[in-house]
Amino acid sequence: MIVVAGEALIDLVPQGTGALAPLRPALGGGPYNTAVALGRLGSPTAFCSRTSLDAFGEALLDGLREAGVDVSAVQRGPEPTTLAVATIDAQGSAAYSFYVEGTADRLFSAPRELPEGTRAVSFGTCSLVLEPGASAYEELMRRAAGHGVFTALDPNIRAGLIPDPDAYRARFESWLPSVSLLKLSEEDAAWLGGTPREWLAAGPAAVVITRGGDGLTAYTRDGAVHSVPGEAVDVVDTIGAGDTVNAALLHGLAAEDALSADALVGLGAEGWTRLLRFAARAAAITCSRAGAEPPYAAELADQNGASAGDFAGGV
Repeated sequence: MIVVAGEALIDLVPQGTGALAPLRPALGGGPYNTAVALGRLGSPTAFCSRTSLDAFGEALLDGLREAGVDVSAVQRGPEPTTLAVATIDAQGSAAYSFYVEGTADRLFSAPRELPEGTRAVSFGTCSLVLEPGASAYEELMRRAAGHGVFTALDPNIRAGLIPDPDAYRARFESWLPSVSLLKLSEEDAAWLGGTPREWLAAGPAAVVITRGGDGLTAYTRDGAVHSVPGEAVDVVDTIGAGDTVNAALLHGLAAEDALSADALVGLGAEGWTRLLRFAARAAAITCSRAGAEPPYAAELADQNGASAGDFAGGV
């Protein structure tokens, strides 16, 4: 079981240009997208969050169930669902403004126990910024790491939600001793101001940096660097692409029985290349369609090179 902990929200995606373009509601949130992507790839997955009792909250849970994700660890509340209004530029990249005051996911409380059979827990995005939920997710991260559970972190910076950047950067650094795998975009890396080597020295066994259409690079504790190019695709938008990378990495590592710090280094050049190519292909499919619509395993199975079939064993 891979547990994804974090927010579920509604993306309002413009269906045209200009400030008053019609908005289409779409299921979203970085952790939510990661959970859906894992479920579609066939990984046993559970979602750990707090969602509203409103119609949007029900739709979010339905989306998880349709992907085969266990929702028994999801808390519920009467507060409204968080809204994220997306703006899409000419290259398909998305920027967001958020409506988060008094919303359900901010009131998450850390559960006493993780679901039985948990092998990894994934964290990231708004849930690690907005209090009081951020402290609860942080507590869960530290506790999971303390019990030897593999932890993955994608900070997925939303600068508009961070009132004190320096305080957040310090907090981010405090998480690193509890992180097994750190994944972030090159934009996030620039905003945080550190380097992969500095982050590796603080705790993670591997750091994966995404570079959009230019591909992905993994840095490991033994000093190795592994890179693959991006997959050529006609980009509709990039919503959910990074979340799909998260899911593909975790799915592939689970299949290789590599959800441990030592195993990340032990993958070697061949293992990392296969894994990164798989993640690049999965993200490209997500970028080829509107909104966060990660691929199903069958959509990857017939592609040349890395495929879902390469990582079927052990999941």
